[in-house]
Amino acid sequence: MTLKPLFRYDMNIEEICEAGNQYIQSVWKILYDSMLGELTIAFHEIGDAAYGRYLDRLMPALFESLVDAGFEANEALKENDFVIGSCLLFRNSLEKWGTEDRRSRIFWNVLRSKNSQHPLGTLLTEIPHSHLKFDIPMAPVLYSLKEYERERIAQGIRRIKE
Repeated sequence: MTLKPLFRYDMNIEEICEAGNQYIQSVWKILYDSMLGELTIAFHEIGDAAYGRYLDRLMPALFESLVDAGFEANEALKENDFVIGSCLLFRNSLEKWGTEDRRSRIFWNVLRSKNSQHPLGTLLTEIPHSHLKFDIPMAPVLYSLKEYERERIAQGIRRIKE
C-alpha cells in the first residue's frame, strides 16, 4: 500500500485517531481481499499468527506517518516481546470480547511528541477476527483515550467494549 495517513505535529489524540481511521477505512478491504487466499492457507498452518501477517502490511504506514509528523508510538522492547504491525505489542493488548468466530483484540500505544516526554494520550487499535477460520469481518478501528497509565488504559478499554 502506498497510501499513508496524514498527520500533523499539532494534532491532538482525537484528531490523530480520526486521521488514522480514515486511512484504515480506505485501505483495509483492498489489502484484505488481496491477501485472503495467502492468509487462509497461513491460518491453517500457523493459526492466529496469520492476523499478524495482515497487520504487518496494514499498520506500518500508520506508525511511519506518526513518526514523520513528530510523534513516538513505540516503547522500549523487553526480551520476550512479540511485536506485529511494526508497533503493536502483545503485552499491551487485551482480548476478552466476542465469540470464537467474532473475537476482538485491542492493542494500545501511548503517543508522545518527540520533543516532549509528556504523553498526548493513547491510541487503541481494535482488530476484529475469528479463531475458527481466517476472517476479519469488518475494518480494524482506532479509538483514543486521554489516559496513558496502564490501569487507566485498561479501564478505558472496558468502558468502550462493555
